[in-house]
Amino acid sequence: MSSRRVTLSDVAEHAGVSRTTASLVLAGRGRELRISQSVAQRVLDSANELGYRPNIVSVGLRTGTTRTIGFVSDTVATTRLAGDMIKGALEAAREQGMMLFIGETEGEADLERGLLQAMHDRQVDGIIFASMFTRAVEVPAALTSGPAVLLNAVPKGPSTLSAIVPDEIEAGRAAARVLLDAGHRDGIHLIGAGPRVRDVPPDALAGIERLTGIREVLAAAKVKIASGRVCADWQPEYGYQATRELLEHTRPNALICLNDRIAVGAYQALDDFSLKVPADVSVISFDDHSVATWIRPQLTTIALPHYELGRKAVDVLFTEIERHRAASTPESQVHRVPMPVRIRDSVAPRA
Repeated sequence: MSSRRVTLSDVAEHAGVSRTTASLVLAGRGRELRISQSVAQRVLDSANELGYRPNIVSVGLRTGTTRTIGFVSDTVATTRLAGDMIKGALEAAREQGMMLFIGETEGEADLERGLLQAMHDRQVDGIIFASMFTRAVEVPAALTSGPAVLLNAVPKGPSTLSAIVPDEIEAGRAAARVLLDAGHRDGIHLIGAGPRVRDVPPDALAGIERLTGIREVLAAAKVKIASGRVCADWQPEYGYQATRELLEHTRPNALICLNDRIAVGAYQALDDFSLKVPADVSVISFDDHSVATWIRPQLTTIALPHYELGRKAVDVLFTEIERHRAASTPESQVHRVPMPVRIRDSVAPRA
């Protein structure tokens, strides 16, 4: 072939079929219209051999779609912890033949409105509205004018939007089970929140749900939480201070830290008191931040499934886009993505 653009007619001629048949096959409608598998494969092989690429602009005009998705976040794309969310969404979008437009608001309402309007101006087929940390959000009015989903967030009030979040309640259950399976039945303290479900930092939805799961499993095993210490922020310095305050009064057998950064501070405080992990005190945490494998001993933790969250958001949005095209009523759901347990070296059997 010459350097000119390969057309649909070229593909049809090469495959020995009509232009209409080639168009239907390449649009994914061959089976629907009972085009034989052998003919469909011949068209696909011809398109691949000739290097055919559809004219996206003309396809959009013909179908009313742009094959693009908007991804609007607060600071997800520039945070190391949540970078895999973008990767998961990008890969899932590519598999659907879609492109992802990414924008960040940095938490500024004016920028958020401008980004959403820019996405609509570009006629994206749908929007993923993402948060860096799991929280309840006010759903912007501009988000409800077309297909959209919430990622790592839930709506504060009634909403028609579906949400994709980590299964934090089951993560709390899993953390409690790890300790119970290791024989821990007393001296279990919480660092970062608790012991009551409402004892969490402001807007810490993950904390509420993790505590809910922890308390459920321990209560079922008739194990009492010895204490809980709220941290104003889930950073190492707050974990360090809370653990030091605990150690000034008692010697714990196990610590459940509400995230890995708190656990880093807890490790430091335990070392100050000449206590070894896990020989003297077992420690379990949440998130699977990269620090969990840097510290020694490596930290047993319940991982945030960032990559899977991103993929799931695209899958759910694609369903919403199809529903919108069919003029069906939106069905809001909360999709909980499993959080895997990363067993490492910080939990030891209770003697």
